[in-house]
Amino acid sequence: MAHEDLKKRVLGEMTVDHRGALERNFELAKKHVKITQDGKVELIHKDRMGGKPQIVMYMIGKLYAKEAGLAEAEDVGNEELTTELGIPGGSLRPWLAELRKENKVRAAKRGRYTYHAVQLHVVEKELRAVDVLIQGARGEEHGHIA
Repeated sequence: MAHEDLKKRVLGEMTVDHRGALERNFELAKKHVKITQDGKVELIHKDRMGGKPQIVMYMIGKLYAKEAGLAEAEDVGNEELTTELGIPGGSLRPWLAELRKENKVRAAKRGRYTYHAVQLHVVEKELRAVDVLIQGARGEEHGHIA
């Protein structure tokens, strides 16, 4: 009986549902990411972001695409990232390694290929960071600091 009580307490008091991060951050995400009917992700401010933020934002977009039923999977392969973001493999692979080391993305092997997905617990933080980055870039364009 004690085991069941502990189980209930753990489930009730210690579990976290990061899936709520997508709904909670929808308004912020739609300022930076658009999704096509075939599940492709478009970054609205791609030209104002470095490579690593582009990768993370693309993966956040894939989470929303999967949630909407527009993509089969939330993870992406290197080929998709290279094609959709235009990032050469020589830059992409080290950035993905850094993002894994920073625990922002996770890797999954399927056959001989590795796929990556953003960690749900960083969605809000990463969206806010990109929002600040974009707001700062807008301020610089107009000759003042945002």
